[in-house]
Amino acid sequence: MGFSDLLNEVGGFGRFQLIHVTLLSIPGLLMASQNLLNNFTAGIPGHFCKIPNITSLAEARNLSELSRADLLRAFIPLEDSKLSKCSRYAQAQWHLLSENSSHYEASSNETETCLDGWSYQKNEFISTIVSEWDLVCKLRPLKQMSQTIYMGGVLTGAIIFGGLSDRFGRKALLIWSYFQLAVLGCFTALSPSYLAYCIFRFLTGMSVSGIILNAVSLKVEWIPTKARTLVGTISSFFFTFGQMILAGVAYSLKDWRKLHVAVCAPHFIFFIYSWWYSESARWLVLTGRSDEALKQLHRVAKINGRPEMAEKITLEVLQAHMQKEVQSSKTMYTAYDLLRTSVMRKISMCLMVVWFSTSFAYYGLAMDLQKFGVNIYLMQIIFGAVDFPAKLVALVMLSFLGRRLTQATCLLASASVIFANIFVPKEMQIVRTTLAVLGKGFTSASFTCVYLYTGELYPTVIRQTGMGFVSTMARVGSMAAPAVLILDEVLPALPSIVYGGSAVVAGITAFLLPETLSVPLPDTIEDVEEKWGNKSQRFKKQVQNEMVAFEAEEQTPGEHEDGKPAAL
Repeated sequence: MGFSDLLNEVGGFGRFQLIHVTLLSIPGLLMASQNLLNNFTAGIPGHFCKIPNITSLAEARNLSELSRADLLRAFIPLEDSKLSKCSRYAQAQWHLLSENSSHYEASSNETETCLDGWSYQKNEFISTIVSEWDLVCKLRPLKQMSQTIYMGGVLTGAIIFGGLSDRFGRKALLIWSYFQLAVLGCFTALSPSYLAYCIFRFLTGMSVSGIILNAVSLKVEWIPTKARTLVGTISSFFFTFGQMILAGVAYSLKDWRKLHVAVCAPHFIFFIYSWWYSESARWLVLTGRSDEALKQLHRVAKINGRPEMAEKITLEVLQAHMQKEVQSSKTMYTAYDLLRTSVMRKISMCLMVVWFSTSFAYYGLAMDLQKFGVNIYLMQIIFGAVDFPAKLVALVMLSFLGRRLTQATCLLASASVIFANIFVPKEMQIVRTTLAVLGKGFTSASFTCVYLYTGELYPTVIRQTGMGFVSTMARVGSMAAPAVLILDEVLPALPSIVYGGSAVVAGITAFLLPETLSVPLPDTIEDVEEKWGNKSQRFKKQVQNEMVAFEAEEQTPGEHEDGKPAAL
């Protein structure tokens, strides 16, 4: 008898659970927007050096009939048949406007940096933080740094809000996280400087972690065990669909300040209706607040159409059902227990590599859509849509091929696609885009697998601690991914080499993990050590036992088991 039995008595997955899960999942539509927002708020518009008074200079030479694009040839050198983005001629080269001039004639002229700033094209973006604070040329790494700082906030939030939710409750921290994201997200749109923008994004990232962690806990702790897989799968589709919604919202606004308000202001609505949520009754009992837990259970029973259960479930009944959970909560486990024993240490180290590389490759592909040369808004929709079939295929593979082979296959397949894209010419945009979409699909499938795989590898007594420990590596990977994009200044293919190499290492590492398909979940650390301990040691012990038995038989040759002489 446990808390799951009480949930079944008050209606199982009834009306309350359906409303509860739906309201908790809706904000997930905007969680993906927060993680991928940098694709649009920090998009790089077409740009070139600003030329002051270009019109008056042309009129002085009676060239006012020429278009602005033609006049720029006299001020800005060409690179790959396009206007240079980071340099201009020290003096105007008017002779280049004549029909007999050539690019080679101008190549020897002295150039200088963009001393007067840059002019930005507004066909793809009206305004981004790049055009706002001139994050181009030498300052281009600051574009990626803003995303790394945001992901640092996500990591910090996971550490801080995870501990606070165990102390103050899931509902309280979730309500606060909604409010923090709504307020600070809108303040981000008012940022007067790049530094202020990064600070607000860091704090916004913290609130994103608070929402995700506590929403998941409230879902899991209020639904029966049998419904968890289905609810988890459906909830993940909210994140996937949110990626497609982001593309539509970004296309309609094209201004980074308005876009921030659009994806953050709705959290005021979530903040208001989140007061309807019920605090986790399981958490209330484990923290000594059984009276409040009983009230929440009675409320759930009434909403599910089982009011008679409010009289049957008393404080004594609740405590009797929760006795096992209360006893297990008295034994404290820490992250040290994940590394204390040999098998647990091996599992934890391997999972750290898998989680890091999965997130690293995922955001490496998803955070720089402009490099594929396709309309960035269309690319975002395609990247979001591919997650639907990828997750369904992953579920089929997990059921028939097992966890280990599926995990390794997804990682190695994503690595092969990333490497293949290095050798595809930029002119073959369809091929490059197709490979990028496949890579994104494989990394999404890897995420689907690793969540399930991790939960099955860690024992019940330390499963949540283990999940938090290894998922931290995923957040470290998401922080490192945008920073690696800076390496394209050294060698354009270098980021892809790093992303692909990381996925290869993780794919090979996944083969070192034990298989969990059709294997009962371990409950204790001792179960893990016994179930997946060193096979060579077990084989050695088996051989020793067989040798002892053989020697015993050799000591009494020619005799049967009954002690009688054997027939010749």
